Amino acid sequence: MTPVVALALAACLLIGGADSSQSPNESLLRASRSGSVVAAQAALSAGAKVDARDAHRRTALLRAVIANNVGVARLLVARGADVNALDYQHDTPFLVTGVTGSVPMLKALLPGRPDTTITNRFGGVSVIPASERGHAAYVEALLDLTDIDVNHVNDLGWTALLEAVILGSGGPRHQAVVRSLLAHGADASIPDGDGVTALQHARRRGQDEIVALLD
Repeated sequence: MTPVVALALAACLLIGGADSSQSPNESLLRASRSGSVVAAQAALSAGAKVDARDAHRRTALLRAVIANNVGVARLLVARGADVNALDYQHDTPFLVTGVTGSVPMLKALLPGRPDTTITNRFGGVSVIPASERGHAAYVEALLDLTDIDVNHVNDLGWTALLEAVILGSGGPRHQAVVRSLLAHGADASIPDGDGVTALQHARRRGQDEIVALLD
């Protein structure tokens, strides 16, 4: 690298909020959390690995997903970042979108061809935590845009539908989730490990609106 190029890259890193004394990988990891596309581009140009990892085995892309920095995520995916890279607790960038519920981030990762069968540490696919949290718009987009198994059963013996009822509030957001799940083929007859169905759980919890959807 010539001195002129080095100075230009250092300037870009400083403008983007990065520390020019850091390694390119460290600068990329920092930029992925801060959301600076300029700093991320500079770090990559300086030789950062697109799938650089932090101490928790989180890639730059996973850090961007956690912080919902869509611009940085788009850049990393375009540069070939692995949307299926597992961290220390068996999360991937794609799996974590189910926790955050970010539809723009979901769409940003799709060009990277996410593996919808990879499971988290609880044995669930991304539609399950999204349903639990009432991320209705995300659930609808996920089911529309991917081939994810709407009836996947996690290690607790719960489908997304069961999780939406058992851990949900029964309010409007979870009602919308249940509607989406049913519209995309969720099987309401699948019971939990104790043989209790989503309808039975909803009745026990006084979730009258959801009972009406399932009955």
